[in-house]
Amino acid sequence: MIGRDLEIKKDHLLSLLQKAGKIALAFSGGVDSTFLLQSAHEVLGDNVIALTARSPLHPAWEIESAIVFAKQLGVRHYIICTDEPAISSFAQNTRDRCYICKKNLFRKISEISMEAGIGTVAHGANMDDLDDFRPGFRAAREMGVIAPLIDARITKNEIRILLKQMGVPAWNRPSMSCLATRIPYTVPITLKRLKMIEHAEDFILSSGFRTCRVRYHDEIARIEVLAEDMFKFQNVKCRKAIVEQLGKIGFKYVTMDLQGYVQGSMNR
Repeated sequence: MIGRDLEIKKDHLLSLLQKAGKIALAFSGGVDSTFLLQSAHEVLGDNVIALTARSPLHPAWEIESAIVFAKQLGVRHYIICTDEPAISSFAQNTRDRCYICKKNLFRKISEISMEAGIGTVAHGANMDDLDDFRPGFRAAREMGVIAPLIDARITKNEIRILLKQMGVPAWNRPSMSCLATRIPYTVPITLKRLKMIEHAEDFILSSGFRTCRVRYHDEIARIEVLAEDMFKFQNVKCRKAIVEQLGKIGFKYVTMDLQGYVQGSMNR
């Protein structure tokens, strides 16, 4: 059972999606866009399509999970291959990095959606995202991309509650974000650095941590995990394995941030 307030929010979301008629959804495979795709398919059926970027900015497992979920739903699914590090203005890693990336992605999604006869493009931003620095929102506004979860005032935790009620396994999946957010502004974004971060985070997650970020500082890996998971580093075997694996990946020093995981910590 969900509370009445959340039930009202969900009904409002479904109403917004119904009014759109046809929707092309930027679908990363993460918790938010998974919920939005499930909801859109519930009311629109074949009138919703999903578009996923196969990009070095996202871990391979997230892209594959997007493919599997879209197939299970029976949704038309388009894969867009992108190479953001090859875009010089993006690779320079200014504070407009996210804007440049999203503008490029939304442009490609809009082109495909128009060819499919769909005039509305949506993305999965939720209410919590408004608390962080998000230049990508500017790109969405400029491209006319809607954010139904924000319009329905639904938070990340509420999304998880609703997904669990729907029986969708993704309800407790770790929150992910673009791997470029692990690199400090002005430090060039390269494919090598993105792969180092991806492989490091994959290993830490496979070691029993529910959420992690590996912040890149040249030879230093600064690991952020949930505060309640920090005790796991007291396990000598676990700690040694992480240090050894991250060393193989290319990090000379492996550290843990005592503040724990903080969304948007590189924006401070």
